[in-house]
Amino acid sequence: MANPVIHFEILGKDGKKTQQFYASLFGWNIDANNPMDYGMVSAQDGAGIGGGVAAGQDGPMVTVYVDVADLGATLKQAEALGGKTIMPPMDVPGGPKMAQFADPDGNIIGIIEAGSMPGA
Repeated sequence: MANPVIHFEILGKDGKKTQQFYASLFGWNIDANNPMDYGMVSAQDGAGIGGGVAAGQDGPMVTVYVDVADLGATLKQAEALGGKTIMPPMDVPGGPKMAQFADPDGNIIGIIEAGSMPGA
């Protein structure tokens, strides 16, 4: 896969309840010990990908994040193909460089600049 999915995000109405639900259901160790209460889930033993579980400002949603070489160029290509930029490139404090776009059907997809994910 040229541009692999490297992160997922599950956002609920109540971040703590959403974290408890997925921790109980799948046995995930969710670490929300940070000022944003963003629950980080690590990949286990080289299987799967890491992600985050938290409260969503705009309501519940699930987003996948794809590893790309250039955020700006990817957003331009998405727009040329009928997509729309939802969140322009930004640096997450202590985290990756990321952006989001909506595909022509309105699905929101995140993109993360290659090599900017902590621990990468």
